[in-house]
Amino acid sequence: MKAWQVVRKGPPSKALELRDVAIPEPRTGQLRVRVATTVCNLNEVDGCYGRYRTVDPPLPYTLGMEAVGVVDAVGEGVKTVKEGDPIVISTLANCGYCPECDTGRPTMCHNAPLPSRPFTYRGQPAFNFANASTFAEYTVIPASSAVPVPRELPMPQAALIGCGIITGVGAVLNTANVQAGQTMVVVGAGGIGLNIIQGGVLAGASKIIAVDLLPQKLEWAKKLGATHLINGNDGDPVEQVKELTGGRGVDHAFEAVGVIPAIHQAFSMLAPGSTLTIVGVPKMGAKAEFTVTDFRLDRKVQGCRYGTARPQFDFPMLADLYLGGRLNIDDLITRYYPLDEINTAIEDLERGELARGVFTLGS
Repeated sequence: MKAWQVVRKGPPSKALELRDVAIPEPRTGQLRVRVATTVCNLNEVDGCYGRYRTVDPPLPYTLGMEAVGVVDAVGEGVKTVKEGDPIVISTLANCGYCPECDTGRPTMCHNAPLPSRPFTYRGQPAFNFANASTFAEYTVIPASSAVPVPRELPMPQAALIGCGIITGVGAVLNTANVQAGQTMVVVGAGGIGLNIIQGGVLAGASKIIAVDLLPQKLEWAKKLGATHLINGNDGDPVEQVKELTGGRGVDHAFEAVGVIPAIHQAFSMLAPGSTLTIVGVPKMGAKAEFTVTDFRLDRKVQGCRYGTARPQFDFPMLADLYLGGRLNIDDLITRYYPLDEINTAIEDLERGELARGVFTLGS
């Protein structure tokens, strides 16, 4: 079987090209899935996800990581789903039996499969990305990456659960464990930051402060539950956060940009005894510096990988929250694209014009 997939051509151009790629039958423990995907973020295009770079550069390879699909074919030994089932794809596959998986931390799985080369491009094996490669009509994934969701959940909305929503909401509920009545600030109101804001709403945070440089993103933040908006172009955001919190600072700061100045800024917004959660993905090798005495007031800095997700539990929970009207996914979808407009979608994302762009199923 063949399907159109996006093959990254490599530096210096970020442009992606649609090429005819052979899609194999699923092997033992695998699924072939008909895919609807989104433009998740620019890190995969820029090469920030070093873990997936098994060679330098691993070209060609097929991109895409945030998606929903319908199971098209099932490999031997798969008992969790069947053909025709709707599923959300988890971008971090896990084994389910290592110490990390067994203690509820599957994002830290010791045995997570590395990218393989399941596709064929011009007669040569092509790498997949994040065990997903969803900029496609069809892809092949490990069965452990497939999480069944209700059939009544619309496909475009379901697609967002698998990365942006779980990363943002999970950062609040799973990683930071924000408590009702606490205050929080989100530095960066892009696709991840908007879902951190939604996580704050679900947690019952009393103040949810959104900081960004683009007025459009702040408008999205307000629609999704931010109680206060700060445009970083209008004075010192740190001082404005302190003013909004009576000079104390916030209980939780979340950095969702992936740049070092934003990390430093978010740390400076903390109250004593509070926590900075770094959700953004800086360039590989980036370093941040902190004054050690700032930690004597019990301030903490922690990372967050994929919302500390437990996909088989969290994805259905998020689906139920949406169906129950408590999670707003509709307003996250800014625009729909056919798959052959992938580069247009990336350019729109770079300009800050998208919360999320969605490609139609099998386009």
